[in-house]
Amino acid sequence: MDQSPAEFPSNWGRWGDADQLGTVNLITAEARARGAAQVRTGVSVSLARKTPTAPLTGGPMASLQATSTAVQTIMSFTGASPIAMGDIMIVTTHHPEVTHLDALSHMVDDGQVYPGIAQAASSGPTGVVHGAADVFAGGIVTRGVLLDLAPGGRLADGHAVTADDLDAAAERVGVVVESGDALVVRAGWDRVRDDGRPLPGMTSGAVRWMHDRGISVYAGDIGDASPPVKDDVPGALHRLGLLRLGLPLVDGAQAEELVAVCEEQGRHTFLFVAAVPRILGTTGLPVNPLAVF
Repeated sequence: MDQSPAEFPSNWGRWGDADQLGTVNLITAEARARGAAQVRTGVSVSLARKTPTAPLTGGPMASLQATSTAVQTIMSFTGASPIAMGDIMIVTTHHPEVTHLDALSHMVDDGQVYPGIAQAASSGPTGVVHGAADVFAGGIVTRGVLLDLAPGGRLADGHAVTADDLDAAAERVGVVVESGDALVVRAGWDRVRDDGRPLPGMTSGAVRWMHDRGISVYAGDIGDASPPVKDDVPGALHRLGLLRLGLPLVDGAQAEELVAVCEEQGRHTFLFVAAVPRILGTTGLPVNPLAVF
């Protein structure tokens, strides 16, 4: 395992000192064409969680429970016979119940965000001006690869995912990961349902594996281990992948439906498509990634 972030590979400056796309730069025209070639049957599946909503109420209508919720709504009702209904939503983007894309401004180390921009120059009280999530509103489109780390089950509590685990998962299904691919990982975990249990997560060695193979975006039902992996960089996927490599992360993805479709289609590769709402100046946005076969 890598012991220090300072010794880990870095993409700072690789695509310029003001780059905002990070490893999405690895998605060349060839990589997009390779992804498009995966569409043969037209079957598609969402990689997003189903996020419940809760009414934003007060006074005697307030819930007695103290648990947090990801999305609160207010229904807008203006008459007895409305032509249409509307609502107002308050979304906690980085909540475990929300499948979201982490922007490159999300992680800060020693006062800097990717690729070496001062945090004070990246964001402030009015929002993010460098490395915001909306730079991906045009869509991330490439070949996707599913690696199932625990076929038919789930990883053990607190399992430290290594490069060997990723290699073994690829070998099981005969997939060769290529530069520009999107990596979708299934571990059989649900951060909400399994709250309170030791969460498996990526080691720095696994993140280096992604770097060596040119992964352009990561989506998984696990991310960083909690509690952190002993004798490794805490939060390696975020601190090394997102911050040092500029690897966009789709947190809180779900892959159970994808596993079933991959088995039906007889392959673990597909067209990966992810686009965020064009809402400016955020460190992350909800996203609904699609796998198209």
